[in-house]
Amino acid sequence: MVTFDTICSVTDRLQWASVALGHVMKYRLMKQLSAAGLAGLALLACGGVGAHEERASAADEQLKNDVDNALSSDPYFYGAHVSVSVHNGTVVLSGFVFSDWDLRDAIRIATRAAGGRRVVDDLTIEVAGRR
Repeated sequence: MVTFDTICSVTDRLQWASVALGHVMKYRLMKQLSAAGLAGLALLACGGVGAHEERASAADEQLKNDVDNALSSDPYFYGAHVSVSVHNGTVVLSGFVFSDWDLRDAIRIATRAAGGRRVVDDLTIEVAGRR
């Protein structure tokens, strides 16, 4: 025989089951959304890094051009054997010069053109055809 108490207990159980099922569904939905959100953030982060690298390489290229122009426009420095490269804002001078004076000149000109950024000297001094 079905009584009021059994009906109430069954409806209470169904109500609690639906609440529990709702929480499980909410948890699964939140888990899926957070996974999708993390994937989206990862894509944005990767895009941000790529954009940063592009800006950095454009700035490096501009810095290289500035230093090249400064070396070639100096009337007292012969820089035909000096090459300039820039890596992450650091200017690298490589090649050779003919005297200690030319070496100091190259570093001074490059430092001034680079706006005080780091200048790495990878130059050698060639005296009478020997390095």
